[in-house]
Amino acid sequence: MLKPAQLCLFCFVMVRVCCLSVLGTGQNGSPKTTSPIPVGVVLDLNSTVGEMARVCIDMALSEFYAVHTNYRTKVVLHTRNSKGDAVNAASAAFDLLKSKEVQAIIGPQKSAEAKFVIDLGDKARVPIISFSATSPSLSPIQNPFFVRTTLNDSSQVNAIKAIVQNYGWKEVVPIYEDTDYGSGVIPYLIDAFQDIDVRVPYRSVIPPSAKDGQIVEELNQLKTMQTRVFVVHMTASLGSRFFLQVEENKMMTEGFVWIITDGLSSLIDPMNSTSIDSMDGVLGLKPFIPESKLEEFKTRWEKRFYLDKPNRKIGELSLFGLWAYDTIWALAMAVERVGAMNTSFLKRDASENPTSIATIGYSQMGPNLLKAILSTKFKGLSGDFHLVKGQLETSAFQIFNLIGKVERVIGYWSPKYGLSQDLPGKSKSNSGNNLIRNPIWPGDSFVTPKGWVIPIEGKKLRIGVPVKDGFKEFLKITTDPQINETSFSGFSIDVFLAALSKLPFAVPYHFIPYMKPDGQSIGSYDELIYQVHLKKFDAVVGDITIVANRSRFVDFTLPYSESGVSMVVPIRNDKSGNAWIFLKPLTWELWLTTGAAFVFTGIVVWILEHRVNTDFRGPPTQQIGMTFWFSFSTLVFAHRERVVNNLSRFVLIIWVFVVLILAQSYTASLTSMLTVQQLQPMLTDILELKDKGYYGLLIKRLNLDENKLRSYSTPEQYHEALSKGSQNGGVAAIIDEIPYLKLFLAKYCSKYSMVGPTYKTDGFGFVFPTGSPLVPYFSKAILNLKEGDEMDKIEGTWFQKKTQCQDQSTEVSSSSTSLSLRSFWGLFLITGLASVSSLLIFLIQFLYEQRQAANSSTASPKPIWEKILSMAQRFDQKDLSSHTFRRAESRIHPINEAEGTEMSSNTNDSQITSRVHNQTVPLEEVEEPVHEQRISSPQSGNPSTSI
Repeated sequence: MLKPAQLCLFCFVMVRVCCLSVLGTGQNGSPKTTSPIPVGVVLDLNSTVGEMARVCIDMALSEFYAVHTNYRTKVVLHTRNSKGDAVNAASAAFDLLKSKEVQAIIGPQKSAEAKFVIDLGDKARVPIISFSATSPSLSPIQNPFFVRTTLNDSSQVNAIKAIVQNYGWKEVVPIYEDTDYGSGVIPYLIDAFQDIDVRVPYRSVIPPSAKDGQIVEELNQLKTMQTRVFVVHMTASLGSRFFLQVEENKMMTEGFVWIITDGLSSLIDPMNSTSIDSMDGVLGLKPFIPESKLEEFKTRWEKRFYLDKPNRKIGELSLFGLWAYDTIWALAMAVERVGAMNTSFLKRDASENPTSIATIGYSQMGPNLLKAILSTKFKGLSGDFHLVKGQLETSAFQIFNLIGKVERVIGYWSPKYGLSQDLPGKSKSNSGNNLIRNPIWPGDSFVTPKGWVIPIEGKKLRIGVPVKDGFKEFLKITTDPQINETSFSGFSIDVFLAALSKLPFAVPYHFIPYMKPDGQSIGSYDELIYQVHLKKFDAVVGDITIVANRSRFVDFTLPYSESGVSMVVPIRNDKSGNAWIFLKPLTWELWLTTGAAFVFTGIVVWILEHRVNTDFRGPPTQQIGMTFWFSFSTLVFAHRERVVNNLSRFVLIIWVFVVLILAQSYTASLTSMLTVQQLQPMLTDILELKDKGYYGLLIKRLNLDENKLRSYSTPEQYHEALSKGSQNGGVAAIIDEIPYLKLFLAKYCSKYSMVGPTYKTDGFGFVFPTGSPLVPYFSKAILNLKEGDEMDKIEGTWFQKKTQCQDQSTEVSSSSTSLSLRSFWGLFLITGLASVSSLLIFLIQFLYEQRQAANSSTASPKPIWEKILSMAQRFDQKDLSSHTFRRAESRIHPINEAEGTEMSSNTNDSQITSRVHNQTVPLEEVEEPVHEQRISSPQSGNPSTSI
């Protein structure tokens, strides 16, 4: 309360300021004439915002001209009360344009009112300047004479998106009032959430005139949903009543998240204390205003408000008051730049309808004034006043946490820097990984809500279960007619229950079989999955294959089973066509290489043994036959010829080792082929099935004739169809998921085989609605099951006893594989190096010995061809110096020194006459070579026969 002396002094100052602002003074102190410019003001003076804005407008006008005493123009205000009604606002604007010929209209206050007034402004060419109509549905681009000196509601959308993304929430429900202001921002909000993959499962619309019972009914609807993150966009009058009901319905408790937009955040202070207490833990955001300017202005505003309304309680100043203050300053600056002009309106022809809008004419000053306003820039109370495309530019938003009546600032957001704990542009870094400070959530909780829960009220999770005729190991539904109870079992059910037990929260559920009263399935798997999209089920559990076409309507968890599609075909008992099977163990490259190695090794051994071993001498045909015989007989180790050269022995040691490995490998491969030769699949590839036009259970991706497709569901039906064959009304092959095929083969493993390529699929997964928050939790639980031993235990329970048969796909594929050269090239390299090195050593020794003999026999040089021929002749001769010939000579002609045996040097090379046997024997037929000797009889003294 001001003291009387202070009150008198304040009144004196204000009266002087008003007089100076209205009259002005010249340079010599004489009154100065100013040009009045009429401006209309349309406000809801019955509302708190309207009353506050009127005071701020009056203050702005008086203080502006108190500062700018030399201006030649003067804004004169004509105020009208819209009473919060759009028709009254339009009527007031029409009256101001017609009777007062105002050059601009400030207001109206609400977006719904401004929508009508903007059309009048366009017709009259008068700027409509609003500091409170924030709905994006009012666009300055579409309405050129509309100027928004406040922030567009869509400017806060990215800030809200950043908050939601920061905490990782995946579902958000917007709650807004059913007005142009409320619905205008929703399309922008939903688009922003889609950018970060945040789902909006529901939109709550509340009429401004809704009773408390209607609000409670809507809140009960929200309580039955899983989503717990709500964005509230409404005015203070509706918002205060709304949050009272939220608290009474126990929705301002732990686990809930409430975010209010700047329209409600800017008007929290004028709300009553009871309403504010009900918003404990709410997150809000509003444009950032420097506190220094705001506190200074608040003091002046409170004094002015007390003078205008001495009997009224002073309310709180909001941002709309600051924008209203800056709007007057901007308008006054623009009016001064335009200057004094003819303020009268030019009339239109209104002869046809004198009561139409055409009777108000159009302003001559309005277009110039509009340009001046749009180009005005200055430092205002609300920050930088700078209009971009006809509206105030976004600077930064302040994020606060409402605790009691205190707005605790936890961070900031700006278009350039995004979220930050400190003012945008400051060098302070965020602590840890938190972009903003930790708030205190509803229920005085410090734990960040996960954004969704199982509904507090409502039904349990409805889980659809498909009905199967076969493969009961995966899913089995049993109904007891006596007690009318249905039980569910199988691999898929056990995996789901195991994953459910690993969730960090309880999920109430009940299984619902997708079947008719007679126990038959209602529809296909695709139809069951689509029921989730239609919200008939909350999930589906079973052997559901993850397919891209299905993911358009639902979300899948990570797969919990083996993936892939393959083919099973009958095994034929083929005992014919095996005449040439002995050639299959080796590839043709290996056969050719082995044959060449045999020939090469035989030639090398013949070269090494020809001069020293009589087994490798004789007529050419005999030597050629001996060469091939000796080399190929090593294959079965049947050679009886001796080798006397050490180099030959070295070559044979390596070669016999190679032959041993080749023989053993050939035997093993041939044995394997003969063992499985009688069990061959009738088809080996899906494409072969397609080319031959067989009937078969085929997948659509093969693009086969649908008339040739057959549908079966049990292992018994698979067996019967395959047994008949496609020629007898059955099928040639079964194509299905690998888990099904393995169970089928476990029962009929001796008759069928899995062949062909495997077509990759994603396996089996659980089905949830699109965007369901349960999906990541179940996927994580499935990963934990796979990494541990629980999944193995579940598989062992249902499949271990049924998969005793060997997987024949590996057996069949191995039987068709021949040994290739790639597996043995190392062996051939070793034996080749051994043979070549031995051959080189022999040739070097031979050439060296024969060169010494040639040099000693003649001194005249010979032509090259004669030398080569001579060397070939010498090579064909026996090496009489070899130990083999010397040993044979000593055995046939022993030297008896007592009897005086004498050696003869005149023996003929072509024959040897045996004195013992008294006959002539060709040299080549002698068992072992001997040196020529002459033996003299000691009794007669005459020479004996030459041997």
